[in-house]
Amino acid sequence: MNVLEFSDRMIPYEEFANDLAARIANMIQSTHDDPEYISQNKAWRLFGRRNVERWRKEGKVEPCKRPGKLEYRTADLRLLQRTTQDYFKKVQVRTKQVRKQDKKD
Repeated sequence: MNVLEFSDRMIPYEEFANDLAARIANMIQSTHDDPEYISQNKAWRLFGRRNVERWRKEGKVEPCKRPGKLEYRTADLRLLQRTTQDYFKKVQVRTKQVRKQDKKD
């Protein structure tokens, strides 16, 4: 019998595979009805305004600009939601570079 050994316990491989399959099926089912894009307000409600703003500032998600509104890909936000965040890691924030024009006096 195959057994997976973790630092705190041992689990039979079949039990591990069944648990993993159940978790994957749950994740797929929960995102099945998601639209491809959601508005910024809905993203803020579902994922938290500060999270969405932080992900955008860090360059992890880019909004799709439509006339009169910003939309985000739902799949990108779901992926970031499942990713473990390191809040203490110093992040270099993307900044827009402004091009200075030479002034002729």
